[in-house]
Amino acid sequence: MKVGNTIRRFATLAGLALGICIGAQAAEVGGVRLDDNVKVANQDLKLNGAGVRSWAVFKVYAAGLYLPEKKKTVPEVLALNGARRMHMVLLRDVNSEELGQAFMDGLNANSDKAEKAKFVNQTVKMGEIFASIPKLGKGDTITNDWIPGSGMHVLVNGKRVGDVLPDLAFYNAFLKIWLGEKPVDRSLKQGLLGE
Repeated sequence: MKVGNTIRRFATLAGLALGICIGAQAAEVGGVRLDDNVKVANQDLKLNGAGVRSWAVFKVYAAGLYLPEKKKTVPEVLALNGARRMHMVLLRDVNSEELGQAFMDGLNANSDKAEKAKFVNQTVKMGEIFASIPKLGKGDTITNDWIPGSGMHVLVNGKRVGDVLPDLAFYNAFLKIWLGEKPVDRSLKQGLLGE
């Protein structure tokens, strides 16, 4: 009887320990710890999922998608009301030309001509934002917040850069760089969707 109780206690403790480890690992990617919850425009957001953007043999950045509630599909994410956040922590040095090119490649791969025609001005402004950032290094952050009634705010290391981009369709096109049919990294897409 004592042996049975001891085994049950051990199994319970092991289960609790495993649960704690799984919870801790869920918010750590690429050696970067991401907050489980953030506040954007006075709205609480939860980490929907996270992953690492890899290119060739390089790890480029760790990323986390924050939403008002957890969603598993792209249409659900894009249809959400309320604030949203895409947060990236660089894992290597990147210059503005690389950032701008990656943005345009991702946008072109996941938006058709008609979509892109609707937000040409915002695409140009996003290009200006990238051009204003000469270089980013390992550990620097890029945060892209959607704030209802305002628009998309781009923050570099916590400081807003460039103009607010007001079109929700543009923000959704921006998210499709990672979540679209041709994402920049399929495993990152799965991670952001919590798969």
